[in-house]
This record gives sequence, structure tokens and C-alpha cells, in this order.
Amino acid sequence: MQRQNWLITGVSTGLGRAFAQAALAAGHTVVGTVRSEEDRRAFEELEPGHAHGRILDVTDDHAVSDVITEVEQGVGPLDVVIANAGYGLEGTFEETPLAEMRRQFEINVFGAAATLQAALPPMRRRRRGHLMAVTSMGGLMAVPGMSAYCGSKFALEGILEALGKEVAQFGIHVTAIEPGSFRTDWAGRSMTRAARTVDDYDELFDPIREARQKASGNQLGNPAKAGEAVVRIASVEQPPAHLVLGSDALRLVTTARTAVDEDIRAWETLSRTTDFDEGAQL
Repeated sequence: MQRQNWLITGVSTGLGRAFAQAALAAGHTVVGTVRSEEDRRAFEELEPGHAHGRILDVTDDHAVSDVITEVEQGVGPLDVVIANAGYGLEGTFEETPLAEMRRQFEINVFGAAATLQAALPPMRRRRRGHLMAVTSMGGLMAVPGMSAYCGSKFALEGILEALGKEVAQFGIHVTAIEPGSFRTDWAGRSMTRAARTVDDYDELFDPIREARQKASGNQLGNPAKAGEAVVRIASVEQPPAHLVLGSDALRLVTTARTAVDEDIRAWETLSRTTDFDEGAQL
């Protein structure tokens, strides 16, 4: 297997850590971003000489660019970049303050975009590379009580799909990683929860929140296996544009996309009535 240089944002815990560990186990060099000096040291101890920690706030565009420039010059040309850093914001749409929603997009969307945009120019010049970002099954389907989170992941999905079509001509691959429910801290201490303020949502939302908290720590998805799957697609000639991870994600995404297809078919005739008699087809 060809040895690669990877950069992964958010490797302190969760799937980011699992991706990094799998890449290191496969013999790759991994630069992982963290938020503290303690986490940086802990990450580098995983594989001295091959695990390189960098302290980074992905919402600082200039810092993101500076780190990637420094890594390209000091560690080596990046072959794989995974924009993984992000978090979950739980709450019904009406109860979620707009300030919290903006923060969700700032990290989940713009933090990922800054990472990929900074890594793209040297990959384009080399005419090779693999850009990935962790969206979610919530980027392809939505559930009550996660409007801000799903909105951010839907937005990231759109960016990635368009980006992939733009850079394919340069030999650069783009993959959206869409995990289901994995046994990490995402639904526990890592999740931000909007305050409950509207009793009308109790009947719908309270059982959803309770079930998510109860399942935390006992999710079906195995992070180590997710890491192995991501390492695998980084080594193939034609990696997927979408990588759904987990049987729960497969089931829920398939159901959601079927519902969209049914709406399109059911209202196809009405959709066609909005055309001019003549005009340019895209």
C-alpha cells in the first residue's frame, strides 16, 4: 500500500480519532487538529513520528490556512484531508435560538469549507488528492428536533457534491462520509441542547430526546470499523462520492430518499405546468 499523508480535523475523540487511528495502523502519517496542548500531546503519543498534532480552531479561517501551509511544507504534501470537526445541536426549530443555529453552521459548514478550500490549491497543482468531510446520515434525511444540525449537514452535502464535479478534472476525489449512530460521545457530553421553552412540543420531542440519551454509549456503530472503511476508500482508484456508514444509516437514508422520490412522482404533472412553452433546457 502506498503511504499517504493525511490531515484530519477534530481527532481528540469520536470518529475523528477512529479515522486517525485506522490511518496510522495502515502505515500512513496523520496530522490531527485538536483544541488544547494536552490533546495534542496525547494524539502524538499514539504513534510518535507519524502522528502530528496541531492546535486549531476551524472557525479561524486564517489559522486553518496557516496550518495547512505549514503542514504541506513541514510534514509533506497532503494526500487525504478529512474535515471532521463538528458537533450536534439538538432542539426543535422554534426553540433553537438563531445565535446557536449560526454557531452550528459556523463550525459544521464554514469550518469544513475553510479546511477543504485551504487544502485544495496544492492538490490541484499536483493533480491528485482526496478531500473528504464528515456530514451525517442527517445530511441526507432529517429528524424532528435536529433542524439546525441537519440543516448544516444538508448544506455541507451540497458543497461537497458541487466541489466533486469541479475538481474531478484535476484528478481530485471528493467524498461525503455519512455516518449513522456510532458509539462515541456525540449524543452525550459532546451534544449541545437548546433549552425547552414550548410545551406544545413535549409529546413529540421528549421521547426522542430521552431515547437518544438512553442509547448514548450503546449505539450500533463501531468507530474502529468506520475508520477501516474510510482508510479503504482512500486507497481505491475510484472512491465513492457518498459513503454511508452503518446499517441504521442505510435504512433511514433509503426511507427518506424514497419519500422524496414519491413526492416528485406524485406531483410531476404540476411541476411541468410552470414552464414557458419554449425556453432553454439546462
